[in-house]
Amino acid sequence: MSDPTNPHIKERTTPQWGLYQRENFWKQNEGTTPLFNTDPRKMEERAKEKLSEGGWYYASSNAGMSNTHLANRQAFYRHRIIPNQLIDTNNRSTRTTIFNHSVSAPIGFAPIGINKIYHPSGEAAVSKVASELNLPYCLSTAGSTSIEKVASANGPTGTRFFQLYMPHDDELTLSLLTRAWENGFDALILTTDTWQLGWRHDDVASSNYAFYRGFGADMGLEDPVFRRRCVADGIDPDVDLVAASTKWIDSVWHGWAWSWEKIPWLMETWRKISGGRPFVIKGIQSVGDARRCVEFGVEGIVVSNHAGRQVDGAVASLDALERITEAVGESIYVMFDSGVRGASDVVKALALGARFVFIGRLWIWGLSIQGEDGVRHVMKSLLADLDILMGVAGFNGVEEFKRDILESDPKNYALIPQKTL
Repeated sequence: MSDPTNPHIKERTTPQWGLYQRENFWKQNEGTTPLFNTDPRKMEERAKEKLSEGGWYYASSNAGMSNTHLANRQAFYRHRIIPNQLIDTNNRSTRTTIFNHSVSAPIGFAPIGINKIYHPSGEAAVSKVASELNLPYCLSTAGSTSIEKVASANGPTGTRFFQLYMPHDDELTLSLLTRAWENGFDALILTTDTWQLGWRHDDVASSNYAFYRGFGADMGLEDPVFRRRCVADGIDPDVDLVAASTKWIDSVWHGWAWSWEKIPWLMETWRKISGGRPFVIKGIQSVGDARRCVEFGVEGIVVSNHAGRQVDGAVASLDALERITEAVGESIYVMFDSGVRGASDVVKALALGARFVFIGRLWIWGLSIQGEDGVRHVMKSLLADLDILMGVAGFNGVEEFKRDILESDPKNYALIPQKTL
């Protein structure tokens, strides 16, 4: 079972991630067991048992009736991988590059806010694991840990990007970008589908909004410009956490839509601060918007519908990816998220034209179940899953995941009323 004496291990450019399977099979001999089952359905159930009602609602909620969430999963089902046999995959590699960073796999940690509602260790634990595994980590503006602490946990060799919810306060935006760059976050990802939260029934019905309870605003509370804004409004951010946290999140998810007219300013500002590092737009779902990103000179896009959390009844992100990469895939760095639940989903997204895939809910469930160790277990399991899939399906590198490795059914989705993974 992934023989650790295999001589090819020393020749590979990435670890033999599949050995993690052997490590878990061996645990019984040591009187232990694996941390938990990484079947996404069972992880979700376990996370629900661990979390408070508010934490569970925030982790699991989707926009409206969750039909976009459902569509995301249905889209993966219509594609099937065609394995190859008797291919020498002994020296296979999961390695790839993203914005000149050499990373262990085409898999990154998607930006997700207020991680401390899932576990007290929050974003710091997640960024630490990302660095250990040499996978990119994206910090959300809505994070519950400061930019500086996350950077410290990610370490001097970590690959880290900063995701921006852009305030309607240019000085505050400038402060956030400067802090991010000075702390080693060297790509900026602007999310454009969340000027305010989508309508999520459970969260609304239970008044489930941690920021309005004075929790999770560490990012803003440690920002010098934001602190001045608080003082100007008669708020002591060290004493009145509810007022300060409310002001912070109302500055970030403010309900004021931005337009394309603001993009040149933000791009120019970021490039001036960072010396020309990449600028990315996240939330792209239409070919028209993707083409506009190319016209504006944006270095990358993330094809994403926020995992179905913003617009109910929207197009599946994987279907959007297929159309977008056919239109602009050669002229811009295309990334993907929304609905990924395992290595086969990663492979399908890459085969449909993405060059990189971000993971969200999987590691959130791991964090919820067992903190840092849970995140590590989930991501090492995902890497092992990918490594083994490549080994047994006849792929030596991620560049081999092309459109012709898939057999695809037509788009014909019946409405399945119950929630699916």
